[in-house]
Amino acid sequence: MLFVLFASIFSSVCFAGTQTGTVKQLHKRASDGLIYFFLSGPATGSPTCASSSYWLIRDENSNIGKQQLALLLTAKATGGVVTIIGAGTCNRWADGEDVNDIVLE
Repeated sequence: MLFVLFASIFSSVCFAGTQTGTVKQLHKRASDGLIYFFLSGPATGSPTCASSSYWLIRDENSNIGKQQLALLLTAKATGGVVTIIGAGTCNRWADGEDVNDIVLE
């Protein structure tokens, strides 16, 4: 049982994208609340569903989504570098990877 748990965690991490850079563009769409953004620098390890180069906040109405937006706004305003670690899913929008973790460097 423990092996299955570790295997499922490991497999989701293997197919999650990462990217480090500065926030180039940050979008908040009025029609559906969607928050998506672009970073400078290359992304690696993205899942096959993430055919576009933007990242998406999975749930912009949650506390976590609001905190992630605050980190992105801080990074954009200060020119700070962030590292994005994806969730390995494209649940919020079909062709962009959902954000799991934002690290303000």
